[in-house]
Amino acid sequence: MGLFDFVKNAGAKIGIGKSTSEEAEETAGAAAAAAAARAAGAAASAERQQAAEKKEHLGEVRKSFELEKHVKSMGFEVDDLDIKFDDGKATITGAVDDNATRERVILTVGNTDGVGQVDDQLRVKTHVELAAEEINRQKAESKFYTVVSGDSLSKIAKEFYGDPMRYPEIFEANEPMLKDPDLIYPGQVLRIPGAGGGDPGGDADAGGKTRNLIE
Repeated sequence: MGLFDFVKNAGAKIGIGKSTSEEAEETAGAAAAAAAARAAGAAASAERQQAAEKKEHLGEVRKSFELEKHVKSMGFEVDDLDIKFDDGKATITGAVDDNATRERVILTVGNTDGVGQVDDQLRVKTHVELAAEEINRQKAESKFYTVVSGDSLSKIAKEFYGDPMRYPEIFEANEPMLKDPDLIYPGQVLRIPGAGGGDPGGDADAGGKTRNLIE
């Protein structure tokens, strides 16, 4: 008989105990599971963040559209109007005829709920641009023309456009009154589209009369 010394905590615990290597494996497994759980949580958090950002972006796109619609509803003429809304700031681009219109647009946008800042990138048109637009507008206006003896649509097209082959434009502008481009008669009044740029350039003794469609 004798007394033997053992290392107190080196043996397995009776019934539920495990060896040191088994405990190490268990600890490693628990750590791996915790890491996996953290990774899954991070992924879920990232997905929630992406969903929130997407929702916010859609909200900003909707706000941008609403701001543009609001400006147009006020009757302001802004060429190529574009409004980008981002985190309370509205960036406005486009071209206006004068500074007064520019300021009114800025105030209209800035006084809208949710807008805390306006980035004004509107451009005021130059006098040259405005003059060119007026010329184009006049050219785009139509005229009324009274047919005289000897007229044909090709002759009228040459007088107004300088090109007799553009007669289909006059024919189409007067459908369904005209059924056939060859059937016109003296005294008949025709609409000449895009003839607002000046008087007809044909024979001076043709006798046809013109007047502006919009006076």
